[in-house]
Amino acid sequence: MTIGSGTADDPWVLTTAPGTSGYTMHRDVAADPPTLVCQVGATTLRYRLRAIEDLHAWLVEQGDWVPLGAADEKKPAAPGTVEAWGRSRDNPVGGWYGLRAGYRGRFGMYLPPLLEALGRAELTHDARNNRVRAL
Repeated sequence: MTIGSGTADDPWVLTTAPGTSGYTMHRDVAADPPTLVCQVGATTLRYRLRAIEDLHAWLVEQGDWVPLGAADEKKPAAPGTVEAWGRSRDNPVGGWYGLRAGYRGRFGMYLPPLLEALGRAELTHDARNNRVRAL
C-alpha cells in the first residue's frame, strides 16, 4: 500500500483487508457533494467524502473491534458491521454513503483500509471476517 496525497493525480493506492485486491481512492472536493472516488479495476465507486470522518467517529464510539461485513448493494448487510452502518438511516447522512445507485455497496470493504492508511484505524488482515477499530 502506498499512501499518496489523495488527489486524482496522486491517489491513495490501497489493498483490501485480506490483501487480495488493489484499488485507488482520491478526493473530489469540487463534486456536489464532495466525493471519495474509489477505482477498482474498470469499476468506479463514489462515496460521500465525509465518510472518512464519520466512519472514524463511529468507530471511536464503538470502542472495540467491529466486523467489516462488506456486501454488494443488493445483498443485506449483517447487523453491527461497518457495511450496515454505511447504509443505516441512523448514520449522520441518514442512509447510503455510496452515491451511485447500483454501486453503493462494498463500503465495508473499501473504507476501512483507507482509514488504516491514514493512521485513523487498525485493521485485521485475515483471509475472511476482518475487523476494524479506531486509533
